[in-house]
Amino acid sequence: MRRPITLAAMALALCLALAGCGGGGASTAADSKVTLRFTWWGNADRAARTEKAVAAFERANPGIDIQTSYSTYESYKQKLATQAAGGDVPDLIQLDYRQISQYAGSDVLLDLGTQRKALPTEDMDSGLLKTGQVGGVQYALPMGVGTQALAYDKEAWRKAGLRAPKPGWTWEEWADALRKLKAAGYERPMTDPGSMEDWFEVWLRGQGKRLYGADGQAAFSAADLARFWAFTSKLRKEGLVSRAEDTTQMAGSVEDSPMGRKRAVAEFNWDAPSAGYEAMYGDRLALAPMPAGPDGTPGQYYKPSMLLGIAAGSTHPREAARFLDFLLNSDAAADILGVDRGTPVNGRQRTRVLPKVTGFQQQVAGLQESLEGKLKDPPAAPPRGDNGLQSTFQRDYDQVAFEQASPREVAEDFLTEARTELRP
Repeated sequence: MRRPITLAAMALALCLALAGCGGGGASTAADSKVTLRFTWWGNADRAARTEKAVAAFERANPGIDIQTSYSTYESYKQKLATQAAGGDVPDLIQLDYRQISQYAGSDVLLDLGTQRKALPTEDMDSGLLKTGQVGGVQYALPMGVGTQALAYDKEAWRKAGLRAPKPGWTWEEWADALRKLKAAGYERPMTDPGSMEDWFEVWLRGQGKRLYGADGQAAFSAADLARFWAFTSKLRKEGLVSRAEDTTQMAGSVEDSPMGRKRAVAEFNWDAPSAGYEAMYGDRLALAPMPAGPDGTPGQYYKPSMLLGIAAGSTHPREAARFLDFLLNSDAAADILGVDRGTPVNGRQRTRVLPKVTGFQQQVAGLQESLEGKLKDPPAAPPRGDNGLQSTFQRDYDQVAFEQASPREVAEDFLTEARTELRP
């Protein structure tokens, strides 16, 4: 049903049209230069590459100015939620696929079908394009392809007499590797993975199960989650993963993680963002596949490393679409960004870029190539409510890590909250 247009809404629309008075979109200066706000999460390396790409776009489009801002993922997530609630969403938004259902269903994102001419997608994988759809409507476009990974100090691995992990290695083999690292003198060599829903999902899929069902509710039991948390707790008590005091300080950036603070020599992360460790570890940094289930069933999957959308309230959607097209499809942006946000989703750019990447980006490309044909299809985007449950998952695990309650008790509490929060 269409909502009646109130006098207040008409006044606001007139104000925005004639005077550029606030709102969540772009502003227009006296010389008619369009200003767009673009916000994302990431590290300093991503910021440098992004600013370089923005500068290239502005040179090619002198009538458009891009105002940028970035932060860590957790800070970004909280700020975006506040902006959405206050109607002050930036014109261009970087999104995790866990956020798509939340914002597409809240009239925050523009239907990109309205900008189809400015946003060609024929060179993009159709399966990945669907990850930015809700109800058949394209609300965001994937910017790159990424997967989960183990980032580790290969010098520590060598000193412990360990070989580089290969696809199909199991969680038990991973735990045995940690024991060898500890025996080689590396106390608590791994960041505790128990606080992250992402790593639980990988573990769960390796068991032949999944995080969510078609009804939008949790498809796992309290017993499943309790087993995962009992497993990570056992490792913590053995001194193989980080202490609770270190795990609870993690807020979504490499810099605040145990490995980022050199209190561990291995950590699960997504492949491209693992570049953040390079400043600390240099050419000692390596990537490996995630552990698989007992029979070698992989739990990891390819997913859009992130997606880009346009605010429904943007006053310059055509210019915003032009910028998205530049980031996703142009040679200039592909050469600058490389695989920083994952390997390019545009097939033509992927073919161009991968042979050219150097340094750590070669490892990202190499990891993905080693997994070609081995991974199952990615799950559908999580239902609304999952974005908040990621924080709940970490908060609840703190109770387990500090031994305030048993894994089973906390797992049951988590599922009770999940049933309340999740909605298709």
